[in-house]
Amino acid sequence: MEEYPAIPSVDAAPNSFFEEGHLWLLEKIDGAHLRFQLQQSGLVCFGDRNQVYDDPDDVPDPYQHVVRHVRANLDREALRNAVDDVEDVVFFGEATHRQTIDYDWDRIPSFLGFDVWSADAGTFRPPDAVQAIFDGIGLESVNVFERERRARDFDPDSYAIPQSAWDDGPAAGVVIRDKRGRRAKLVHPDAGRADGPAPVDVPAEELAARYATRDRLEKIASRLEDDRRPVTFETLYERVLEDILREAHRRLGHGESSVEMDEFRSEVGALTRAFLEDRSNGT
Repeated sequence: MEEYPAIPSVDAAPNSFFEEGHLWLLEKIDGAHLRFQLQQSGLVCFGDRNQVYDDPDDVPDPYQHVVRHVRANLDREALRNAVDDVEDVVFFGEATHRQTIDYDWDRIPSFLGFDVWSADAGTFRPPDAVQAIFDGIGLESVNVFERERRARDFDPDSYAIPQSAWDDGPAAGVVIRDKRGRRAKLVHPDAGRADGPAPVDVPAEELAARYATRDRLEKIASRLEDDRRPVTFETLYERVLEDILREAHRRLGHGESSVEMDEFRSEVGALTRAFLEDRSNGT
């Protein structure tokens, strides 16, 4: 599966990048790199920045929310109708689980696409095509701050990074693209400077109660019902774990945390069963 090139900072970009043509300014998302490819079999193959996973179940736990999201929303028929060979196309985007910025997790999609590779053309698609492609296959793309801005009118030194589409504060940065395939990034000065997550040092039972709250369980159960999905133990438990790990994977997986994840999962399961029993009894 095609790998994504590193994006240089604006200081390392060639001078001509800001002297000719037009630029697209995209929101830089504080997420985790994800790429995927539809196989001829209909299965979706996923990868992070460094590794490709033949089995979606092998994708690390923090990514499981985005694996489910892509598999559920990808319009396979539309993709097959758009290209001669689906395996010629690789999609790139951000898996939106917690890194530094605490996004509005109920609103931001699990996946936001930012680029598309076409093996047939031997290149990445231009930015105006990328947005249309993701729309056409049922997935959202990253927020576009500006389209077709004259390169000569863009000054990285004076540019104020806009408000994020998914958070109350400014975006993590801006990715700048042109139609020749060149890219650069302008990172917000405060991006990545927040304190790292604190390790967890409480019993699994207490930790599960902290995260698998009744509000969270009810919210996810209601989503399943809205999607006309049965609220079974297996489905609800899986979704609750995904939701927790999306927000708290860095704390739960902290090298100094004392929590045993198997015990934590078991306690979340017990809370899920108790919630469903109470719900069926109308309490």
